[in-house]
Amino acid sequence: MTTLHPVPSRNDQPAGRTGPTGKAGPGAAPWENEFPKDVWHARALGISARSQVTVHFENITRPWLKQLAKRWARWRLTTGLTVESAVLGTKAVESFNAFLDSTRITVTGTADIDREVIEGFLAYLHTHSAGAPSHRIRIGQFNTFLLTMRRHGWVTDLPSTAQIYTEDYPKETVRQPRALSEYVMAQLEDPENLAKMASPHHRLITVILIRCGLRISDTVALTQDCITRDKDGAPYLRYLNHKMKREALVPIDEDLERAIAEQISYVNGTGNSGTRLLFAHDRVDVYGAGHISASSYTNALRSWVRECDVTDENGSPAVVSPHRFRHTLGTRLINLDVPQEVVRRILDHDSHQMTAHYARLSDTTIRRHWEAARKVNASGSVVELDPDGPLAEAAWSKQRLGRATQALPNGYCGLPVQKTCPHANACLTCPMFITTADFLPQHREHRTQVVQIISAAEARGQQRLAEMNTRVLGNLDRIIQTLDNGTREGPSHLLEEDNRAGR
Repeated sequence: MTTLHPVPSRNDQPAGRTGPTGKAGPGAAPWENEFPKDVWHARALGISARSQVTVHFENITRPWLKQLAKRWARWRLTTGLTVESAVLGTKAVESFNAFLDSTRITVTGTADIDREVIEGFLAYLHTHSAGAPSHRIRIGQFNTFLLTMRRHGWVTDLPSTAQIYTEDYPKETVRQPRALSEYVMAQLEDPENLAKMASPHHRLITVILIRCGLRISDTVALTQDCITRDKDGAPYLRYLNHKMKREALVPIDEDLERAIAEQISYVNGTGNSGTRLLFAHDRVDVYGAGHISASSYTNALRSWVRECDVTDENGSPAVVSPHRFRHTLGTRLINLDVPQEVVRRILDHDSHQMTAHYARLSDTTIRRHWEAARKVNASGSVVELDPDGPLAEAAWSKQRLGRATQALPNGYCGLPVQKTCPHANACLTCPMFITTADFLPQHREHRTQVVQIISAAEARGQQRLAEMNTRVLGNLDRIIQTLDNGTREGPSHLLEEDNRAGR
């Protein structure tokens, strides 16, 4: 049987000890009221909650396991972790309880949790959540639960084999950013559609998510003093990045600054004049005034998208969530050639790894269109490049480097950057020249200029100049004809895929 150390009562607290509210003595009373319950309310405990305000224990049916889960959740909350963290941990214990319901292995307390039980639990999680983000989260949270019980001596009979090792975790799936396409974003950013969002709270939240890329939980918790300025007077949005537990800044424009000022006036005129919150409730609940929840905004967003009949390129209803605005901003910035370090700072990522996802997505999109596009050389002949060949990766790297260092107004240079080009300009007689239909307008304009040069040279009797440009004119005619044919015959799905990628 599990040996549990007794939960301290208020009388066992040392003098001057503070609870989560920061108050001594009587500050422990809320815990005495809430701890026995199967549902804890964060505000009743004096804890400022964000997207989640309750922790549920009713699905943990084993008394010994529920007692430990509650003690762990209380300890995490009193050390400053968020309600979301406590919920994630409790759900991991709840999954373990469900596993015990499904197995014939006898587990009556922590003394029975050995390696055999751990392996059975891992198999249970694999069956029920393989491939889902919650899979690794459940394993990690339950491992923390075991380590915490052992470290703090909450039980004395937990076997040494009750451990989860690094190799027990499933391989993490690298997920691409889920940016919304520009086709969808054009509908969402349409002023007429934004005006259909009845609540001024929800309307401003939407604009902040789109322009600043904040997480929804950080957005709804913004305070009225969220605007700050640098020495040049430029405005920034200041917010608490709860995931990184630090303040962060993102530059904004005057329009958004003005909208925030209007929101402050609106909130202070609805009976919440004493609040610090930017998105305070229009009413006061039993736990006092708080900000609107992330879930209520998410529901309002979905209803608004349906009301505005926002569709994707195929005419299907668009799938929009608050976090996809963050992915969209990151993708937009990368596609605008904003340096990756700048994007990392704007999105306040803790490492370059997450920001690199956006850069990889952009590079993949550019490469796919380059490989699918019809490419011709200076003589108008089609250039075939094998995207699956043994040198495909190296060839693409050379092409990207060439784009960055030898950009031409009407095509691309295929010459390795280590070599010196003998031509002073984008000469259409160079065998290394490559172009695509993207440059058809330039080629047509160039052709008009060449015809004018030939006419003037012939009028002045400059036969050599006329001959040189006649060769260029022939190449231009072949290039334009080949690219025109390729445009008419090319795959029509490229534009659609391009829109989906948010380019």
